[in-house]
Amino acid sequence: MGSRLDLLIDVAPRGGRRRAVEDALRAAIRDGRLVAGVRLPSTRDLAAELGLSRGTVSQAYEQLTAEGWLVARTKAGTRVADGAAASAVPVAAPDPVAVPVPRHDLSPGRPDVSSFPRVEWARAVRHAVHEAPAEAFGYGDPRGRPELRSALAGYLGRVRGVRVDPAHLVVCSGYTQGLGLLAGVLAELGVRTAGMENPAVGDHVAIVGPRLAVADVAVDAQGLCVRDLERSGAGAAVCTPAHQFPLGVGMSPGRRAELLAWAGGRGAWVVEDDYDGEFRYDRRPVGALQPRLPHQVAYVGTTSKSLGPAVRLGWIACPPALLEPLVEAKRLADRQTGPMDQLALAHLIGSGAYDSHLRTMRHIYRRRRDDLVAAVGAALPRARVTGIAAGLHAMVELPPGPSEAHITAALQAASIRVQTLGDYTRGEREAGAASLIVGYATPAPHAYAGAVEALVRTVRGVLGRAA
Repeated sequence: MGSRLDLLIDVAPRGGRRRAVEDALRAAIRDGRLVAGVRLPSTRDLAAELGLSRGTVSQAYEQLTAEGWLVARTKAGTRVADGAAASAVPVAAPDPVAVPVPRHDLSPGRPDVSSFPRVEWARAVRHAVHEAPAEAFGYGDPRGRPELRSALAGYLGRVRGVRVDPAHLVVCSGYTQGLGLLAGVLAELGVRTAGMENPAVGDHVAIVGPRLAVADVAVDAQGLCVRDLERSGAGAAVCTPAHQFPLGVGMSPGRRAELLAWAGGRGAWVVEDDYDGEFRYDRRPVGALQPRLPHQVAYVGTTSKSLGPAVRLGWIACPPALLEPLVEAKRLADRQTGPMDQLALAHLIGSGAYDSHLRTMRHIYRRRRDDLVAAVGAALPRARVTGIAAGLHAMVELPPGPSEAHITAALQAASIRVQTLGDYTRGEREAGAASLIVGYATPAPHAYAGAVEALVRTVRGVLGRAA
């Protein structure tokens, strides 16, 4: 069955009708609104659209075909001819900024996107489209689809120990949106300052900064330093208890107790970023902070590491007092969260495919981590690899010698991308040996061994020249 094609052209109201149609089509082609290869409506359809006789439009098409503006083929319809607008003055486009693509990308904070579960996700999307209720195609609840909130409440309770009613879960499009929404809500409630770990992801600090003053809080081997937090006068803390980025430490039981006592005693808020919470290798996962103080801890999670950044889904287990303003902020947010992706994730969780994928990736990432540790140990025996109990990155502390800037320059020259501790540290950093933040999940499987070999070879060369 054929389909009607729409066409918007500006036909002059006066003068001959055939000539007016010709001029309107020439102008549309010349201006680039009708590009080469675009199919035009049939003469019958365009005539009906313009309120003209079919013969008038047919004669206009024939004239433009004779002039080379259009081309007509049997069963292919009438289309704009190649090169028809060659005489038009092209609109200059700005030169795109060239971003060099490294040969070996060991950036931290990213999963192996080549391992995305395509088959399982496609199956889940098909199920979502076929089974979605009619209201799923409307605007819906700002909190997100009830199917996903129910699935997440069960999953988070089972895997991370989170205690939350599905009604208090708010689905968002990733961690950054969730953090921004929470920062805005906390500011509306009178919070003036947020304590944030230092070092930390710079983008997260940039998201909170316009809404709340940011107090730098040091991190040591036990996690966020609560004494620094107490001295800062902050009314909220943003932290990563499961696996601090970039240092890779987990918050100790004693430090967790101190943080919760600080929040409870001051009536303060904790934003818990469950960074890398799904990926722990050497011992059983440590549960989330949230169940120990659910009325003051906002737990935030995302699929960016478990599935991939392209699946823009995150969630907030929201304390009751924050729920109403957070839902309103989510309603007003520019970026809404696609209901079909939400339903697909709900099906992925409910079918067990999500757990299965995570088990597979834990095995892969643990093997990659072990390969990195072995390569560093063999080529750089004086280096120390830390933060490896969980997550998708490790910190490689190098022996005294060249600066981080010097080593980074050498790695860039070798087309290797990693980050340094200095990239995530705010303010003056104490003098010390260089530390590299190496992501062992980013490269595709076939490229990983070569990337690690290039990294240790290049660093060994820089250290050897400095000796």
